[in-house]
Amino acid sequence: MSILGTVTDLWRYPASSLAGERLDALSVGRTTVDGDRLFGLVDASDGETARPDRGPKWHKVPLIHARLDADNRLEVAVPGGNWLPAPDPETDRVLSAFLGFEASIRPYRREDAPQDYSGPFTSERYARAPIHLLTAASMARLKALHPQGVPDPRRFRPNIVVDMAAIVGSFPETEWIGRKLAIGDLLLTISDPCRRCGFTIIAQDGFDDDPGILRNLVRYNAHNFGVYCTVDRAARVAIGDTMRFV
Repeated sequence: MSILGTVTDLWRYPASSLAGERLDALSVGRTTVDGDRLFGLVDASDGETARPDRGPKWHKVPLIHARLDADNRLEVAVPGGNWLPAPDPETDRVLSAFLGFEASIRPYRREDAPQDYSGPFTSERYARAPIHLLTAASMARLKALHPQGVPDPRRFRPNIVVDMAAIVGSFPETEWIGRKLAIGDLLLTISDPCRRCGFTIIAQDGFDDDPGILRNLVRYNAHNFGVYCTVDRAARVAIGDTMRFV
């Protein structure tokens, strides 16, 4: 099979709704990316999990960065601040000051919490798909529809971004539902289109609020952008790996 494209970006998001970390390689298991979506940010007053798409109180959350250190411990940083360990009471105080209400980082599952953690847990807002894939061709299509916009991949929170030539009038991966892909040694089945929400229009580092992003996806691609994939063969995937149909 001919090469469809080449991996240019790999992302994981250790804390849901916070900015993720760009990596040179990802370990992909059968059900999830290693280190992806282990923690949630909550309003400590009522336990509500962050929903940047649902209300202004959460709109600053994507400006907070998250990463895993060499020991796979979570660290977060508010704009202009230092990396801080989390979960941690002092870190929660920094996050609360930044957001303007009492906030807390909490694990989803006991197995993902630090061994010395004795605090509360929180619930994931939705069932995770193993992989979210996005192509540069779809970003080019969105840019053509919305020239003044910035279709930065960070708006859409993919795990894998593949560079491939633009196809006039097409969001190509949305048309591949049910097909199988090989990315390096990783084998995937494209299972569903990724339905977009208001998160895509919220400002992050380097770009502003832009309702036109979502408006064009609703009008021209039935609310969708990128695709979810299930994993047929787990593997490590790296920048520069090529993507083919199987």
